[in-house]
Amino acid sequence: MKVLTLNFLTCAVKTCKTSNDSFPLHPKDAELASDDVELNPELLVNLLPRIDWKALRTTSTELGFPQLPEQPPTAEELQADEKTLKDLHTLLMETQMIEGKLVCGHCGHEYAVRERSSAGR
Repeated sequence: MKVLTLNFLTCAVKTCKTSNDSFPLHPKDAELASDDVELNPELLVNLLPRIDWKALRTTSTELGFPQLPEQPPTAEELQADEKTLKDLHTLLMETQMIEGKLVCGHCGHEYAVRERSSAGR
C-alpha cells in the first residue's frame, strides 16, 4: 500500500465517523519497501491540493522519514525545488507499506496490511 493511499484512509468503525482522531490511521510495526517509479512532476503538482498535509506529516514522521515542512509547498515552489519534488515523490509514489497494521487513533481498531510483491503473485 503506497504512502499516498494512507492519506485517504480513515477508520470504518461507525462511532469514529465523527471523530477527528480516526484520521489518519497510524502505521504500527510497518515493513516498508521501495519501488522504482518514474518521477512525474506534473502528477505531484496535481496531487498536492488533494493531500491532507497535516496527516501526511504525521504519517511521514511515524514511518521514520524526515520531518516535512509545517506548510505544504505551493505548486510553483514544488516545481522550482527539485529536492522537495524528489523527496515527495519518494515518500508518496515509491514507498509502500507491505506489512504491518494501521491503527485508529480514536477506537484503537487495527487493520492488518499484508501485500505481496508482484513477483510473489
